Amino acid sequence: MSKAGVSFSKVRENLMKDPEFKAEYAKLKPRYEIISEIIKARAEQNMTQEELAFRTGTQKSNISRLESGSYNPSLDLLFKIANGLGKEIHIELR
Repeated sequence: MSKAGVSFSKVRENLMKDPEFKAEYAKLKPRYEIISEIIKARAEQNMTQEELAFRTGTQKSNISRLESGSYNPSLDLLFKIANGLGKEIHIELR
């Protein structure tokens, strides 16, 4: 039995043909990569958003908004979150 609908990769492939979409996707990609890494690290440690917020010195709502992609955090907050997860952030210019 096959699934109904279209795969995300097929939709993205079609959307990437649009230069405007492709440029916006490239612009947002680093933000979503760091969000994904934060969620992954938190999940690997079985840590709640509330616990990460406590370790970071911020509110749970800030962690929730960050993980949903609706909040653009400062670099300082990202460093605090990394520290709360026992991780480091490395930034490079290419």
